[in-house]
Amino acid sequence: MIRWRYFPNCTKIPEHLQGVITVFENNENQITSDSHQHKSDGVLAILTKDFIQCGFLVEQSKAKDDLIRVPVLYGENGKESLSFEVDAYNADTKTVVEVEAGRGYTNYQFLKDFFECCMMQDVDYFCVAIRKDYRGHKDFDSVCNFFTAMYASQRMILPLKGILVIGY
Repeated sequence: MIRWRYFPNCTKIPEHLQGVITVFENNENQITSDSHQHKSDGVLAILTKDFIQCGFLVEQSKAKDDLIRVPVLYGENGKESLSFEVDAYNADTKTVVEVEAGRGYTNYQFLKDFFECCMMQDVDYFCVAIRKDYRGHKDFDSVCNFFTAMYASQRMILPLKGILVIGY
């Protein structure tokens, strides 16, 4: 079963993020970490067609022309001077999706993704998809616990309207 949590947990999940969840649910049999060991690029490849139908630009490969870059800073003459690469981006809903696998929690990749997303221009929503289980560790639960504590502490003011964590 695909699991998900939306933050802040005092607000209802926006409709467009329900569409992101549906992409994962429609492909659950092919991606679930209960029975598959896909790398993140493999999971993204399975989801690409559905994401495109939802209006997302999706990284097609690691070739320079296939990367999805979201601006952070602009320099002289308005030229983009810093941007970060994402797995999928919907400009209409201002949503970034990152799909992680083994190093998603173990190497804190979800935190790097979150930090970068907070700095990106024209991004209101961050979605991170993480394995439910990785080598016996409950990665989805651990990531959710992190965001639960972050929101509960009220120590950070975030530039994002919401965060969606999906466990596959």
